[in-house]
Amino acid sequence: MRLFILLMLAIPCFSQAQKLNNDSLAIILTQRHKKVNATKMTMPGYRIQIYFGNERINAQEIKSSFLQNHPKIAAYMVYHQPNFKVRVGDFRTRLEAVGFLKKIESEFKTSFIVPDDVKLPDL
Repeated sequence: MRLFILLMLAIPCFSQAQKLNNDSLAIILTQRHKKVNATKMTMPGYRIQIYFGNERINAQEIKSSFLQNHPKIAAYMVYHQPNFKVRVGDFRTRLEAVGFLKKIESEFKTSFIVPDDVKLPDL
């Protein structure tokens, strides 16, 4: 879908005088796609949402509590007006997320898996 959008944005940029052939247009679009991906540094994956509410202090406390008990798992606090969300993990597959959810569901009873852009794994 993103490649289609890039294509639709790129086509009007070229005037009739340039007369680029399909191969050079494909090369240009591929280079633009690589630049976008290099700066983005994320990929589609899953996180576990452990808090949702409008109290910033509660969100910070839950995030801190989680990090104390699970220091190796990343935690993120996101604000989507008017609510705060605390999401944890950078799981590439839903199966990985389900495995970790089972470990923390007794601690965070209302937690659930959400699709999200996650950080790329270390090489």
